[in-house]
Amino acid sequence: MPNVKHFRMVDVISKKRDGASLSKEEIQYFIDGCVDGSIPDYQTSALLMAIYFQGMEDRELADFTMAMAHSGDMIDLSPINGIKVDKHSTGGVGDKTTMAVAPIVASCGVKMAKMSGRGLGHTGGTVDKLESIPGYNTVLDKESFFNQVNKIGVSVIGQSGNLAPADKKLYALRDVTGSVPSIPLIASSIMSKKLAAGADCILLDVKCGSGAFMKNVSDAVTLAQKMVAIGEHNGKRTMAYVTNMDIPLGENIGNALEVKEVVDVLNGRGPADLTLECEELSATLLMMAGKGDRPECIAMVRKAIENGEAMDKFKEMVQAQGGDISVFDNPEEFTRAAVCYEVKSDREGYISAMDTESIGIASTMLGAGRETLDSIIDPTAGITICKKTGDKVNIGDVLAKFYTSREELLSPAVKRYYEALSYSQQAPEKSKLVYAVVDKDGVTMR
Repeated sequence: MPNVKHFRMVDVISKKRDGASLSKEEIQYFIDGCVDGSIPDYQTSALLMAIYFQGMEDRELADFTMAMAHSGDMIDLSPINGIKVDKHSTGGVGDKTTMAVAPIVASCGVKMAKMSGRGLGHTGGTVDKLESIPGYNTVLDKESFFNQVNKIGVSVIGQSGNLAPADKKLYALRDVTGSVPSIPLIASSIMSKKLAAGADCILLDVKCGSGAFMKNVSDAVTLAQKMVAIGEHNGKRTMAYVTNMDIPLGENIGNALEVKEVVDVLNGRGPADLTLECEELSATLLMMAGKGDRPECIAMVRKAIENGEAMDKFKEMVQAQGGDISVFDNPEEFTRAAVCYEVKSDREGYISAMDTESIGIASTMLGAGRETLDSIIDPTAGITICKKTGDKVNIGDVLAKFYTSREELLSPAVKRYYEALSYSQQAPEKSKLVYAVVDKDGVTMR
């Protein structure tokens, strides 16, 4: 345990309650006591609520986050040669960008040693999606993980070890004491795990809208600024995109379905919105790693897709981790579900809005996600969206195709989907894909 002088927790709580900044030593005392149990939950909860109301300034938040990171394993990626990049999304519906970005970046010569999470609630998890590929192993020991990244430039595995245990404890208490929606606490929760994961450059994709935790652009930009400041204060090159999650990303929601769509992107046939976001994120990671300016890096990304190198790299990664790459040659069979149902429009007009969270929940109801931590995922369950916000529909048009293994799951999911759509007689304004880009120099609104 770090050698910190003794404090009284009641004084630390009072200091933050009155709006003062906590010192590095006070923060270390709190995090140590939180993890070893010497500070009781009621005092921890009191400090979290004080932070909720008073916020944290950038230096204080950077120290708080690094103390959380150091509460468990700190992964040393130095055995991997070259600059290591990482990309994290705050979670959305149809967000499968990691599976495309990782091989694109690696095919352009930048290392990506990526630890991803599982899905819970309405948001999907990259690990669950990759595990829909028969044989794909998301659990590698450290040596195998490092060796694979050194050899082929990329590996995507599940989070392992004891990363930021302080975050687990604090999040559990925030969840039951009403302090979850605090921007500094959200920022420190995400960034403590990113700092512990050891990459040199961190790119954040902050989702904003009805399918995201952050519902409006100003809050999402503030969160992005806080996370960038934490990374930069702790010596990591950090940038963030604020992207639209008022509409599901791409056309497919569900594990095998999303892998199929990633294959489409890597083969140059993906949906326009998903392709564009993957290109933007990949090019920014290349730029952060010193591969060139933005136009040069965009050109590199597009070339890697056009000449097949990005798809080859994805196959190489999947094969190295035990996955059956023959499924990519027959994606219809790979994604085939026992039941397919067409959801048809009962009205005409323009789709003016989609409640993306509800659409994600509908997919979960079909078996594509977890209602609880113990839920078993159906890899072929999910939704293919045929009409999105801005599209004109007539009565009888197919809005979406639902896939599931159990017919009895259809009715409630279909009802949820219908309720998620709003209509108008005029075409709505076209929405942006990217709202803002944030780096250490400030915010650029798109």
